[in-house]
Amino acid sequence: MNNNDNFLKATHEGNIQIGEFELKAYNLDNGERVLSRIAFLKALGRTGKAKGGRKYDDEFKTPVFLSANNLKDFISLDLLENSTPIHFIDLNGNESIGYKAQLLPAVCYVFMDAFEKGKLLKSQGHILERSKQLVRGFATVGIIALIDEATGYQDVRVKDALQEILSQYLLKNPKSYQVTFPLELYKQWFRLNSWEWKKESAQKRPGVIGKWTNKYIYERIAPNVLRELEIKNPKNSKGNREFKHFQFLTDEVGEPKLREFFGGLIALARASTSWRKYIELVERVYPRNGDQYNLFSNEDE
Repeated sequence: MNNNDNFLKATHEGNIQIGEFELKAYNLDNGERVLSRIAFLKALGRTGKAKGGRKYDDEFKTPVFLSANNLKDFISLDLLENSTPIHFIDLNGNESIGYKAQLLPAVCYVFMDAFEKGKLLKSQGHILERSKQLVRGFATVGIIALIDEATGYQDVRVKDALQEILSQYLLKNPKSYQVTFPLELYKQWFRLNSWEWKKESAQKRPGVIGKWTNKYIYERIAPNVLRELEIKNPKNSKGNREFKHFQFLTDEVGEPKLREFFGGLIALARASTSWRKYIELVERVYPRNGDQYNLFSNEDE
C-alpha cells in the first residue's frame, strides 16, 4: 500500500474546454500543472482504460501513445523524459495519475511531424485529426494559462507575484527614523502653488502635502505599496501614524526607488511653471499602476 504522505497534492482543479474536448486539469503543490491521464488519452483518441498504479511505470518506459515504432524519429529525449506519469492526491483525497500539461501539445506535434514526413500509419489517422484540433485550440491561449484560468489559480499567481514585489520594497518592521524627504521637493511644491516658503515650513506644512505625497509618490513606486503601508502603519484614534511610511522601505530596493522618484519629481517641478502643468508631467512620466496616459492630449495647451 502506498503512503499518500509521499505524494504530490493538488491545490486547485478544474476543467478546460478545447474545442469539443474537456480535460480535467490540476495545479500541484510543487507548482506543476497536470492533466488527468484518462482525459489525456481520450483527447488523443485512445480507447480503453489506462492502466493504473505504480506497475505502469515499470512496464512502460515509453507511454502507450508514443510507443509505435514509426514515431521514434520524432520523439526527443526531453519529451520522453517529461512523459512519465505523475502520481498525486486530488482535492477529494484520492490517488490520481496525470501528465505534465506541456506534454499534450508536444505529443500532438509528434503525430503532425510524422504525417508531414510520410511516416504516419493509416491506423493513426484519427490521432492526427485530434492533434490538429487540439493544436488549433492551444493556439489562442497557452496551455498553462488555460489551466490556471480553469482552476482559479491565476488569482493566486497574481497575488504571489505582488507579494514578491512588496517583499522587495517593504520591511516587516520599521527601521530607525532618518530624514529622507529632500526639502527641495517641498520648496518646489510651494513655489508651484504660489505659497511662501518660511523656515518653519520645513516642519509644518499644509495637510494636503501628505495627500500629494501618497498620490504622487507612494501610489506610483510599485503595485499595492501604499495599501500595504497603510496596513503596516495605520492611523491611531487621533488620525496620526506612529511611524513615517518611508521607515518601512527596504534599503536594497524600496528606499533607492523612493530617492529615484525624488530626483525625477524635483526635475519635473523645476521645468514646470504651474502646478497643473507639473501634475500633467508627473502623470505622464510616472503613471499609477493600471493608468494609461492619454497620448492624444493637447500638449501645446
